Amino acid sequence: MLVLSRKRDQSIMVGNDVRITIVEVRGDTVQLGIEAPRKVAIYREEIYTAIQNANREAASGPGETVRELGRPKPPSGS
Repeated sequence: MLVLSRKRDQSIMVGNDVRITIVEVRGDTVQLGIEAPRKVAIYREEIYTAIQNANREAASGPGETVRELGRPKPPSGS
């Protein structure tokens, strides 16, 4: 892990098109400003982890296969 020290209003660059700026420091809380292209997804780690877990659960759970989704459903008896 790379550890950098920055002060308020200072930035770091990630690659050529992502800039992370220290906006404010209050106690043990740091506010960051992130400038990145719209195509770059940015999540807090706990949200990213929740999305990954939900995707894994959806992919491994019982459900209709693509082949089953294409079949016409039999008429329901009323």
